[in-house]
This record gives sequence, structure tokens and C-alpha cells, in this order.
Amino acid sequence: MIYLIVKALLSGLIIAAVSEVARRSAGAGALIASLPLVSILGMIWLWRDTGDPVRLAAHAEATFWFVLPSLPMFLVVPALIRRGRHFWPALAIGCALTMGLYLAMTIIGPRLGLKL
Repeated sequence: MIYLIVKALLSGLIIAAVSEVARRSAGAGALIASLPLVSILGMIWLWRDTGDPVRLAAHAEATFWFVLPSLPMFLVVPALIRRGRHFWPALAIGCALTMGLYLAMTIIGPRLGLKL
């Protein structure tokens, strides 16, 4: 139970750090947010929990393929905001796009031989 609490606290601290740094410098906040910290922590926790190199390798590779459909959101949201959309609708549209692209990846990926 303590292990779970430590994982949650560390993950929450990263999110808080990104938001605090971004208030002072959008670029610095974006740099921290773009670091694969969640993926690295996920791999560390997975390795600690399982010690299974095959599972870890599969996880890391699948993470790569799932990052790709998330990237357009980071172009769509700012484009919508610059065109006068309010933040929440722009974010919702970006999230909906990402979910659609994730769905497409889960359908198309295995047909292309990707192990997701």
C-alpha cells in the first residue's frame, strides 16, 4: 500500500511541477511536459513489479506507437484557441480527436503487425 502511495505522490509531483513551471515560462513547462517522465516511471514501476524483460520491452514499444496518435492534439488545441474557440471546447475536441486516433491505432496497428 505504501508503494502505491509513493507512486501516486511522485506522479502527482511531476504534474504539479509542470503546471507551476509553465506559469512562469510556457517553453520550460512544455519542455518538462514533453519529457517521457510518465513513461520512464511506468517502466521503472513495471520493472520493479515484474522484472520481466519481455513485458517491459513490449510495453516500451507499444508506448511508442501510442504516442504517435496523441501528437496531433498538441497542434489542434492551440490552433482552435487561436481561432477564437474557448479552452474547454478546444480541449474536448483535441481529446476526442486523440481518442479517435487511439481507436484507429488499436484497429489498424495489429493489422500492420504491431503488437499493442
